[in-house]
Amino acid sequence: MRDRSGRRRVRRIAIGAAVVLALAGMNGPWLWRVGSEKYHDYKINQPEYKADNGHWDIVEFPEEYRQNTIHAALLHTGKVLLVAGSGNDQDNFDKKKFDTRLWDPVKGTVKKIPTPTDLFCTGHTQLGNGNLLIAGGTQRYEKLKGDVTKAGGLMIVHNEDPDEPKTIPAGTKFTGRKNGRTFVSQDNILVEKAKKVFDKRTGKFLRTEAGLSRVYVEAARSGAAYETGTQDNYRVQGMKGTDRRNVYGMAQKLALDKKDFQGIKDAFEFDPVAERYIKVDPMNEARWYPTLTTLTDGKILSTSGLDEIGQLVPGKNEVYDPKTRKWTYTKGIRQFPTYPAIFQMTDGRLFYSGSNAGYGPDDVGRKPGIWDLRTNTWKGVPGLSDQQLLETSGTVELPPAQDQKYMVVGGGGVGESKRSSEKTRVVDLTADEPRFVDGPSLEKGTRYPQISTLPDDTVLISGGSQDYRGRGDSDIRQARIYDARTGEMRRVADPLVGRNYHSGSVLLPDGRVMFFGSDPLFADEADTKPGVFEQRIEIYTPPYLYRGARPSLGRGPETIERGESGTFPTRRASSVKTARLIRPSASTHVTDIDQTSIALGLKTSKGAVSVTVPRNRSLVESGWYMLFVTDVQGTPSRARWVRVP
Repeated sequence: MRDRSGRRRVRRIAIGAAVVLALAGMNGPWLWRVGSEKYHDYKINQPEYKADNGHWDIVEFPEEYRQNTIHAALLHTGKVLLVAGSGNDQDNFDKKKFDTRLWDPVKGTVKKIPTPTDLFCTGHTQLGNGNLLIAGGTQRYEKLKGDVTKAGGLMIVHNEDPDEPKTIPAGTKFTGRKNGRTFVSQDNILVEKAKKVFDKRTGKFLRTEAGLSRVYVEAARSGAAYETGTQDNYRVQGMKGTDRRNVYGMAQKLALDKKDFQGIKDAFEFDPVAERYIKVDPMNEARWYPTLTTLTDGKILSTSGLDEIGQLVPGKNEVYDPKTRKWTYTKGIRQFPTYPAIFQMTDGRLFYSGSNAGYGPDDVGRKPGIWDLRTNTWKGVPGLSDQQLLETSGTVELPPAQDQKYMVVGGGGVGESKRSSEKTRVVDLTADEPRFVDGPSLEKGTRYPQISTLPDDTVLISGGSQDYRGRGDSDIRQARIYDARTGEMRRVADPLVGRNYHSGSVLLPDGRVMFFGSDPLFADEADTKPGVFEQRIEIYTPPYLYRGARPSLGRGPETIERGESGTFPTRRASSVKTARLIRPSASTHVTDIDQTSIALGLKTSKGAVSVTVPRNRSLVESGWYMLFVTDVQGTPSRARWVRVP
């Protein structure tokens, strides 16, 4: 009976294909295209094709739960935090409409989360206690030169009173002593009191150094007549008594130039259990587009970003202590472009791959190197091809983490350059003299690639666009899997949705990968129709989940100390060949510093596997991990959540 029905099914397919071909011959290319699309849909849904190439599915939330997702992080509850903030929509910003969603990919539920401020273009990383640290965001949207109607820029406010700080509220007016023009502060600021300086040897008083604070100001009236081109001293209106002399502003050029985005100092922890944001002490510097990197001691390094007046933070980096929830500056100055790809190495030093996602001079902080944060010393890493095309490139730590190999994928020229690179470059940091070498090339120059580490020691590379933000309909609907063990890369099933700027990917505990976002400038090849933010979520199921039964991994210890072991029940234990701890992603703007896959010691016995966590604290940072075991075919189990304290 099954054989006859199988023959009938094959016959129906053959007849259908013959009819399509016959009609195509009579009616031209339209029917041929329809027939080709049907055949393509048929082909990609065949078991054999899926086992070789994987499969893509689209998840569409109900309309009330859709948002312009900019950031995504997997939480140890198995849910995914989807953060939009204002979602690159100034109307939302002006209305203070800030969005966060919590998606449960198992139950398919979506929950709205109250969002305290504009967490758009923030930085984030997983903390050792299981919370997600989020720092920075948007104070003010950019304005292009033609849209700027009021001259504005940086005002440095001085306080020469050594006895008390001064509060300067938003809306305070500053009037130039020479030019007579009036400018208005846009934000509240606190100006520290002046500092008395004494000779360290004799104790003799030398001078008083004014307390300083910076604020963005705009002219009280519109028009080019209110621009300034030279430095002036500004009276602060509303000051009385001696404060009229002690408190003043200094500004140079206040003009109708383009105004970049401006950052905030705010920081929060998101609690996955309580499902809410918790406000912590703000950073010392406002940051928009910062990178957060976990250090050996569990503290978090914050680097780069645009500050409260839209300028690149001048190399003043700082560290968050989760115990005190406070920030302190690091020693020394080191500047990077925004969203720099900075990873902690297994010896505690930091590796900067050169990848970044945007703002900053083209000749400052763009060369890759190894950074010792304790001494602020730097050693460059040579050999990187297309080094001038690193903006919007992606960097991934290749699995397993013990190998200390990193891959830089694609990238483009600085700013809105049309240039892009098809290169992949690999560096082995365990070498005596690390040097980049080219890996397999992509088919096209690729900006904004989405990259996810898989539990079978492969890496999924998908999407991106050839041009800046997908201009010219240049989205790349291709995906590849790179094998970190062999260095080979192959095409797999093509994604259904184009992804460029403001997109990313996250490995889920079931071994699938979710993709979010995309923010094209235009929606057509001629660049005439405005782009529409991609709100659909797409799921890629890798080939390893179409190869039959997967290993099971039963309940075991939820906490395993470094150097200690944990035992988990499993069927067919003899078929299990590898075990990996994979840190959950926190992804945005081609930047996912949290991604790491750590090889575990593995012993098998009848009905169980025992895994051992490495002792190295710089390799295994404190926090929650997904534990996967993989069989001889490379098929992974569903993950078990394990915490390393």
